[in-house]
Amino acid sequence: MATIKLRDRLQQGIYVVINPFVRTLIRIGLTPNAITTIGLVLNLGVAVIFIFGAEKSNRGDLSFIGWGGALVLVAGLFDMLDGQVARLGNMSSTFGALYDSVLDRYSECVMFLGICYYLVAHHYFLSSLFAFIALIGSMMVSYTRARAEGLGVECKGGLMQRPERVITIGVCAIACGITANFVGGDYKVYIPGISLQVFETMSIFTIPITIMAIMTNVTAINRLNDAKRALNLRDQEKRNSLKSGKVAVVALLMVFSAFSFGNVSSAIAQGDKSDPSTIKFPTPKGIKNQLFYLQRDPNTNTIICELNLDENGQLVDNEPIKVYWKRYQEDGEKKELNFIQRKFAYGIQSEQIGKDQYKLNFVSYKKFPMYLVKSKTDNKYHVYVTANKKKMQLERIFVRIEGGTFWVPNVKYVEFKGTNPDNNASFTERIKI
Repeated sequence: MATIKLRDRLQQGIYVVINPFVRTLIRIGLTPNAITTIGLVLNLGVAVIFIFGAEKSNRGDLSFIGWGGALVLVAGLFDMLDGQVARLGNMSSTFGALYDSVLDRYSECVMFLGICYYLVAHHYFLSSLFAFIALIGSMMVSYTRARAEGLGVECKGGLMQRPERVITIGVCAIACGITANFVGGDYKVYIPGISLQVFETMSIFTIPITIMAIMTNVTAINRLNDAKRALNLRDQEKRNSLKSGKVAVVALLMVFSAFSFGNVSSAIAQGDKSDPSTIKFPTPKGIKNQLFYLQRDPNTNTIICELNLDENGQLVDNEPIKVYWKRYQEDGEKKELNFIQRKFAYGIQSEQIGKDQYKLNFVSYKKFPMYLVKSKTDNKYHVYVTANKKKMQLERIFVRIEGGTFWVPNVKYVEFKGTNPDNNASFTERIKI
């Protein structure tokens, strides 16, 4: 954090110096996009100087490096000017920001093109490799930030952002050119016992590029890790929100289905908040092919899930479960589900997964699978579930609702009642919401 604050202070200090020049540019009518274009042209000039130096000078003549470095700093100044002209001249635009980013990338690429050309031409092959790696790192620093911000995550940290890269290359290139003028371009330092020189005049330029090759890629990786943490946190929050939303939707649909017929239990209306529910729920009887049933506050109306057989007594493969209401608050009348209840709440989807085996789930919650299987013991179909890691032959599902509002009911738990397939012992399991 201290480094960022220092960087910001230095930047503000530079703005104080260049702002009078910025206001002059605004008065003469230069736009931010025009200044950005000038910066690109200057960087093309940098590439021309390095390429010309590669073709016209010998290995010991490092003057072109110095002149190239000077132009790098001038071009870098224009990179700062376009943003200040946009801010002080009230000429900021969304396209201008995009234009600046694109031309900055072109500028950096052509600058490194000239540097790499020079190094290869003068047989600094290892240094040219590091220069190319520095180019890759520079592109990835910018791309990682752009991609992260495109996903809604701020990603600005690091020690080798574009201003640092421009200053490093420009200053070190000038230093290399000036040093060569005094000590010569072929000056070398040897250590006894080592055949290769450990330092030469050109190292003033190539060593910082090597460091840049490392630091730019470290910066890109650090930005990637920062973005990963922020995105993972946001994804987790989204999953938690989605999970809560699904529970609320399921509960809402259940309550909506109950209220759609205008029948509210008097026990709930009187505010009885005891647990379990004070409503006396009936047990459906006399339903020949019943598999299980579903009940919930705030009334006794019951969802019946029945085996769906055709006129020949054979299971209907594409729709093995028939779902309907047993309206106990309307004299036990049988009623079909309405469209909303069938498509979004109590309807059951099925998938055949084997001979006499089907995977089932309520359309309102697909993460709780049920299995319709023909038992070898009694040669009948039963529905099996796993609740709290315990397998159960399902008989009843009960949704306990205590208070809340119409739109956000307080679902306390879901209770499953059934028998143990191994010993037929009855038991219940609750899953808290």
